[in-house]
Amino acid sequence: MKRIMQKSFAEKLGLKLDKYIAAIVLLVLLSLALPSYALAAEDMWTVADRIIKDVYGKIAGISTALAGTMSAVAVIGAKLSNNQHKVDQAWDWLRRIWIAWAIINGIGAFLAYIRPLFAGLDSVS
Repeated sequence: MKRIMQKSFAEKLGLKLDKYIAAIVLLVLLSLALPSYALAAEDMWTVADRIIKDVYGKIAGISTALAGTMSAVAVIGAKLSNNQHKVDQAWDWLRRIWIAWAIINGIGAFLAYIRPLFAGLDSVS
C-alpha cells in the first residue's frame, strides 16, 4: 500500500526528464537558428605585428615616464645630499636607470620594427 501512495523514482525522474529534454531541444534549435561565424578580416601575422607595435608603444611610454621620475628622484637625492658617498650612489643609480631604459626600449624597438625587416631572409629561393 505504501508503494501505491508514493511515486516511484522512475516517475519522478520522468517528470524532470521532460523539462531537461525540452530545454536541450530549445538550445539546439536556437544554436542552429542563430549561427555565429568567425570570419577573419586580417591574417594572423598582420594582427600579431599590430599587437607587438601597440604593446611596444605602451611599454616605451611607461618605461620613459618611470625613467624620468626615477631620474628626478636620483638628481634631487644627489643635489640635497651632504655626503659624497650618497652623491656617488645617486649618480650610479641615474646611470643604471638610463641604461635599463635604453635596453628595454632597444629590445622593444628591435622586436617591433627591425625584426620584420628580416622576414623571408631565412628561406632559400
